[in-house]
Amino acid sequence: MQSVATLETPATDIAIDVHGLSKSFGSRKVVSDLSMQVKRGAIYGFLGPNGSGKTTTIRMLCGLLTPDSGEGTCLGYNIRTEADKIRRHVGYMTQRFSLYQDLSVRENLEFVARLYGLTSPRRAARDMITRLGLNGREEQLAGELSGGWKQRLALGACTLPSPKLLLLDEPTAGVDPKARREFWNEIHALAADGLTVLVSTHYMDEAERCHEIAYIAYGQLLTHGTVQEVIAHSALITYTVNGAQLNGLQAELAGKPGIDMVAPFGNSLHVSGRDEQALEASIAHYRARSDLTWERSEPSLEDVFIELMNRAQDNFR
Repeated sequence: MQSVATLETPATDIAIDVHGLSKSFGSRKVVSDLSMQVKRGAIYGFLGPNGSGKTTTIRMLCGLLTPDSGEGTCLGYNIRTEADKIRRHVGYMTQRFSLYQDLSVRENLEFVARLYGLTSPRRAARDMITRLGLNGREEQLAGELSGGWKQRLALGACTLPSPKLLLLDEPTAGVDPKARREFWNEIHALAADGLTVLVSTHYMDEAERCHEIAYIAYGQLLTHGTVQEVIAHSALITYTVNGAQLNGLQAELAGKPGIDMVAPFGNSLHVSGRDEQALEASIAHYRARSDLTWERSEPSLEDVFIELMNRAQDNFR
């Protein structure tokens, strides 16, 4: 695993601190020997291929699932022996809209407020409607809302009881870019107030909005840290190639010594590798071609994740 050196953080500033977590379902090991820390008030993103253990990891981190081995704390509580206490402080927003379709926005929020025993359900619902910009839609049925408004309502319901930890499982899938941006603005506002957020996503622009990220593939934590740290520790050397017949070039370069990734980005091609000497030897002939221009560039976060995914798939097989 690629490790990122960080200064030691005081225990009071740590929301999650776990070591050696592993979990199997039958004969399949879904998470293997995972250790990590998450700071209070941080937005922590989980990325990786489908079926790689992201959701299982998140559930173990917050006491919703008991690990086969490993120890740790979440919000100061032991994830093994005090899971009930952890769950009281967790809000969980799934990808699938889970509120009542035939209740209005106001009725859904008031129901959640009563469910959690808030002293004034009507006021709590009214305040949340104002905070999330749902004014004018109070009496609209939840089932009639667009994807973006449903997302906003679900977020309001999750945060109504003032949780200390918020879990978001691919929360913006199928939502338009404007609604996604507004959603993330609200998430950052909540984090600024001290809420810790764990989010799984496949969107690179959303990963870049997180304070820290982790990449998990087939049960293994491959890298973690800030976006800048993850890119820096990837040790990728990347070239951007422009010219004609790039599809043919991509096929020729793939699999050559020192070339770990070849991927199209718009009208250009990104060629990356971690062994600089082998990479330069493999592309030397192509760099001499007059119909191609090669420019050394910083690897993008997507470059890093494509390369990690390729490596993880090989290991899995």
